[in-house]
Amino acid sequence: MMKKNLIISLALLSLTGCKSSGSNEDTGKNEKDITKDPTYQKGLGLVSKNKCLTCHTIEDPLTGPPYREVAKKYADMPDTIVAHLARKIISGGNGVWGEIFMIPHPDISEADAEAMVKYILLLKK
Repeated sequence: MMKKNLIISLALLSLTGCKSSGSNEDTGKNEKDITKDPTYQKGLGLVSKNKCLTCHTIEDPLTGPPYREVAKKYADMPDTIVAHLARKIISGGNGVWGEIFMIPHPDISEADAEAMVKYILLLKK
């Protein structure tokens, strides 16, 4: 339980470092605080609950690719990518990000896997 809390805390701390101060002088745009988005909150909860942060972080590679890189890779894909990536979470696989195998997660529902993918895709910069 303590390890889970530590992982969640580290994930939230890394997000805090990425958070906008409310104004962006370089672009003249106000960036939206994605942490308040219900899609973000639901997905983060599911990612934490399902121990995804054991192999993934937002910024740095661990066993699996960082979520920010996943989001960048699939940012310009059609909406059908959500269902495709959700099936990859459920069935597992390898080869896209190297030869390390992502274990299947058959206990995760398709709806929950899609919510997790939507959360990850929000992390693109």
